[in-house]
Amino acid sequence: METKEIKELTKAEEQVMQAVWRVGQGFANEIVAAVGGDVAYNTVLTVVRILEQKGFVGHETFNRSNRYYPLISREEYMQRVLGGIAHRWFGSSPRALVSFLVDKKEVSLEDLESITKEIEKM
Repeated sequence: METKEIKELTKAEEQVMQAVWRVGQGFANEIVAAVGGDVAYNTVLTVVRILEQKGFVGHETFNRSNRYYPLISREEYMQRVLGGIAHRWFGSSPRALVSFLVDKKEVSLEDLESITKEIEKM
């Protein structure tokens, strides 16, 4: 799949989008419940509408209620965002990205060994 840049989500948008991904298809009250915490119904609905405008969420109308669903999978979003970061910051070089993470001690030797085993399986 082509790794083209898409709009990245704000923290609030990401929180609501995570709920949409968990629900799959759901009405506003189901998404609000999946968000959890003390987030107001109207706030969640406002963010859902923003996500619709950005092309992340679609809806079907039943009577006067909308059932929302993701237009982009969680995996596709992660791939595109990480691809954009790799392109902008590391010249599209996976090696440069991994080297950066190793230098910053974000990846352990055990992690690298596990990654190497996964690559060898491919």
